Amino acid sequence: MEMTEDEFDLLDELYFVQPYDYLQETLNWSEDRLLDTLDSLYRKAFIKCLSAPDDELFGAINILENGKEMLFLATKKGLMAHNAL
Repeated sequence: MEMTEDEFDLLDELYFVQPYDYLQETLNWSEDRLLDTLDSLYRKAFIKCLSAPDDELFGAINILENGKEMLFLATKKGLMAHNAL
């Protein structure tokens, strides 16, 4: 599956659970760019969303609306795609 440069750079930060604020500070991207990239990775099943470090969110997740309150972690599929490049 194709991966953009932004998706690759963001996955670099998600080997461990990270909150939105950490990603914003580390990558220094605009809010739209970060939320759009998180959403894209989520739709590809490359990341999972959490409400707390051990509480994965399931069901309908709207990252564009609620992403700032979430934590994120790369999935096995995401890590394998990231490491294949």
